[in-house]
Amino acid sequence: MDSKKQAPAKYYVGIDVGSASVRAALVDEFGTVMAHADQPIQIWEPQPDHYEQSSADIWAACCSVTKKVVSGVDASQVRGVGFDATCSLVVVDKQFQPLAVNCEGQSYRNIIMWMDHRAVSQVERINATQHKVLSYVGGVMSVEMQPPKLLWIKENLQESCWEKAGHFFDLPDFLSWKATGVTARSLCTVVCKWTYTSDGGWDDSFWKMIGLEDLVKDKYEKIGNHVLSPGESVGKGLTPEAAKDLGLPEGIAVAASLIDAHAGGLGVIGADVKGHNLPCENQPITSRVAVICGTSSCHMGVSETPIFVPGVWGPYFSAMVPGLWLNEGGQSATGQLIDHVVRGHVAFPELQSKAAASAHSIYTYLNSHLDLIKKSLPVGFLTVDLHVWPDFHGNRSPLTDLTLKGMVVGLTLSRGLDELALIYLATIQAIALGTRHILETMQAAGHQINTLFLCGGLSKNPLFVQMHADITGKPVVLSKEVESVLVGAAILGACASGDFASIQVCS
Repeated sequence: MDSKKQAPAKYYVGIDVGSASVRAALVDEFGTVMAHADQPIQIWEPQPDHYEQSSADIWAACCSVTKKVVSGVDASQVRGVGFDATCSLVVVDKQFQPLAVNCEGQSYRNIIMWMDHRAVSQVERINATQHKVLSYVGGVMSVEMQPPKLLWIKENLQESCWEKAGHFFDLPDFLSWKATGVTARSLCTVVCKWTYTSDGGWDDSFWKMIGLEDLVKDKYEKIGNHVLSPGESVGKGLTPEAAKDLGLPEGIAVAASLIDAHAGGLGVIGADVKGHNLPCENQPITSRVAVICGTSSCHMGVSETPIFVPGVWGPYFSAMVPGLWLNEGGQSATGQLIDHVVRGHVAFPELQSKAAASAHSIYTYLNSHLDLIKKSLPVGFLTVDLHVWPDFHGNRSPLTDLTLKGMVVGLTLSRGLDELALIYLATIQAIALGTRHILETMQAAGHQINTLFLCGGLSKNPLFVQMHADITGKPVVLSKEVESVLVGAAILGACASGDFASIQVCS
């Protein structure tokens, strides 16, 4: 045993709010996850394409999981907290109380989720303006961004919500406000989802043109006129109330946040790959794309100069990695799509019981079942006569067509487990083909990509990873630390604490 006194360990908390759950991790100064916990959060679907959540429910879950992960250490050793979250829209009144974003007047449901597609007519009108800010979102704004949602609220909930609203937050910014009492926004959120530009700020003419001139009149107080870089320290750290809620000491540094996909990208894209004979070794970080695959998937590529990619969001300056331009492709439904296809099949109850009997997850069981029926050919050839078009929730990139629907071609009268396994495989292949389409579009515009870095829940599925490698023809790198999104959030906290000089040093 080494009898020399060692300096007390330093820890950072990363809190990740996904679509269906909140997770937290305690991460040490070397990037190792020491403890993690998760808790489900509620989603309401009052009508088709309307998805809502509760900011109170989400904050309560953040507090619960954080208390769990710090319970085993001296809280005084925790130096910083970083949040990431889905880019959902949170609405509160002038006293920061929740406002209903629904016609039922249910004020606790005060979040319009990122995947909500209620604002179809609004986004069509916004895109018809052909305003210059649209060139920074691939030429066409997505219904999943915030301006169409704001316009929908104004046109449908004028008296009950729009006129009473004091602040419209992106969810990551709501969390940093809840922790610090400071309404500053992250450059990541406002640039990627709100049309802010890092050099020019808000464009008055855009908001006036789309009918939201009210936001200009109040000098953008409701959507943010104080913008910080991701990882920058917010205010004076944790307020006494937030500290008590989270089980941490008052004043701990809180970082300006990131969108969840961007935290995942930050957590993996700078990984050390020396000695693995990968094409990106000794190449700039611009040769890599991070694919964050969970409920949906995001494809994050960086460049030293701005690259305008038709149908792909960006270029966004310093939105993920400081000093680099970000392009973000995406698929609106991936994990959600696989779940939908598998659970909706008539053989799902049989799958459930057999998976339970073998003490495996349904997807581990399906993967092993495919290995049983593949015979001598590689598993990918099983679907030679079965094809899925995966745009069940529209196409985000690169077709930017939210009206597209899903399709399955090659169905038979078979109703058994073999058929379920095959449609599961075909769905994964369709998602991988969508990734290939996005990568080819980015490369045609000027990106030089040779390696994929995968993280998120689906990256834990070896079949999903293998199909992406096979179909894109590029090597796939998985992080040694599987909780890359949480590590990305913790990197923000480490940066805010002042223990590291910059995000690049933390990474």
